[in-house]
Amino acid sequence: MNRQEVIDRIRDSGLIAILRHTEARRAIETADALREAGVAVIEVTLNTSGALSMLRAIADHFGDRLIIGAGTVLSADAAREAIAAGAQLIVSPHLDEAIIAAATAHQVACIPGAFTPTEIVRAWTAGASMVKVFPAGPVGPRYIRDLLAPLDNIPLVPTGGVTLENAGDFIRAGAAALGLGSALVSPALVAAGQFERLTETARAFLATIRAARGGSG
Repeated sequence: MNRQEVIDRIRDSGLIAILRHTEARRAIETADALREAGVAVIEVTLNTSGALSMLRAIADHFGDRLIIGAGTVLSADAAREAIAAGAQLIVSPHLDEAIIAAATAHQVACIPGAFTPTEIVRAWTAGASMVKVFPAGPVGPRYIRDLLAPLDNIPLVPTGGVTLENAGDFIRAGAAALGLGSALVSPALVAAGQFERLTETARAFLATIRAARGGSG
């Protein structure tokens, strides 16, 4: 799957489910519970124990049924290791042009983190596929709306502090998609094996996104 197809699936689904500190032994069950709800894109953060093994396992098990990405990628070397493990998407909390270049060289989609208009434009100019606005929670949906007034050509992905209560507001503000961590993939819920609840939560987020976009749900 090429980088444009990856980005198209992110846009279509409206969210990236982030597995941070999820138990490695629960990776397949967690991914399957999310996929059952209709989630198309899953990110495993590299500060999760066994992250590279989780990337390989999910990529091998699901193939093109899921987009698997690596998050909290802090260097170009880490990006290359994640891509070798099967990552189709590289996500960072910060802007590092070397990471974008490494992903681009492998024809892999890249979503760097940025916060200010200057950082967002720098990321986009450097070749970002989308730009992660992080942390989005403290500034809220209005900040996304204000950013997009002059930067409406740049797809933004608010991450950090996005909840079921404010997800629709972020979408209505113009967000192309949402990065959802513990509000969706709770490590405690996964550890307890409550995968039906995980599926229900994912369905609720997807329905909220569809409704905010003007669809049914």
